[in-house]
Amino acid sequence: MKKSNFSKTDKTSSGFLLWQVTTLWQREIKTALEEVNLSHSGFVLVASLLWFEEQDIVVSQTALIEHTKLDKMTVSKSLKKLEREGLVFRAENEADTRAKIIALTDEGNALAMSSVKIVEEVDKRFFSVFSQQEKEQFNGLFLKLMKENKK
Repeated sequence: MKKSNFSKTDKTSSGFLLWQVTTLWQREIKTALEEVNLSHSGFVLVASLLWFEEQDIVVSQTALIEHTKLDKMTVSKSLKKLEREGLVFRAENEADTRAKIIALTDEGNALAMSSVKIVEEVDKRFFSVFSQQEKEQFNGLFLKLMKENKK
């Protein structure tokens, strides 16, 4: 039988370990967000819109895609759902008529604020196994990966 190119063990495969950790973390986030009836991608979008608003930055769908790293179709479908639910609205962009401005409604703002607290608590609990120094290293390594793999 011909052998594959797998790593010697699943403990030495960075990609598989990343997949496993991400799956565990996403499962906790998904469960926590069920109490506010929000998907994980919906959360990422409303939280990002809240962040942009707090920075006084007007945001388009393209900017959201670049910021969140979500694919275009996921962002498009999620925004349509959030708009139907009255959590976001789209307005004409006077600077660029091809792009719409996307912003939170008052209800969306309130949901974003409460869901950020929920997710921050999950993150705090999930990553509590790390010391402060390890968290900084962990984040630094992820930033390095993102910088080297821009897409």
